[in-house]
Amino acid sequence: MQLQVAIDRVTLEEATALAKQLDPLVDIIEFGTSLVKDYGLLTLRDHPLHLQNAKLLIDLKTNDEGTYEFKQGYTTEAAILTAMAASSHDTLEQVYNVSVQQGKEILIDLLEADSSRIAQLTGFDQAIFGLHHSKDADVGFDAVATTAQFHRDFPQIKRLAVAGSINLEQASQLAQQDIAETVIVGGEIVGSSDPVAAAKTFMEVIS
Repeated sequence: MQLQVAIDRVTLEEATALAKQLDPLVDIIEFGTSLVKDYGLLTLRDHPLHLQNAKLLIDLKTNDEGTYEFKQGYTTEAAILTAMAASSHDTLEQVYNVSVQQGKEILIDLLEADSSRIAQLTGFDQAIFGLHHSKDADVGFDAVATTAQFHRDFPQIKRLAVAGSINLEQASQLAQQDIAETVIVGGEIVGSSDPVAAAKTFMEVIS
């Protein structure tokens, strides 16, 4: 299982410094949507991280203007960009094709996507599918149970990333479950007093 660390709602300087600290330790570093909105793709392009180990995911959450946004996104150091499952099929087809053509990856964010919509997307067989719930939602999220149910419903989807206030116990259970290829952790690492030590601990429990 891979560990993706989500960095969000901080300054670009803080995000850059943390990314460089985490680069040797984790598999994927995510620059969240707030960083894209606060600083823009041109700023992120002009301030490369020069990562040596981890891949960079930029959480664009593309919903329209697919080809343009993904081509712009890949002018940065990003290896993975995200698009929303609720987008039109044409948009998703465009961003998927751009990713494949450029030898990059796409994560399709399943936020608020129901089963009938997900069933329409299974043809994007090289995509990563992101399973989580709204940060604004009042109800909690059982990542382990939700992942198991998703696998029963859509066994043909082979690439799954799971997020949603993941703690060490949940990360360990997800690793043992062996369904998701990536666990996404934000606050439990970034918000800790020692993010490097926290990342090491998460890597230990999922390996």
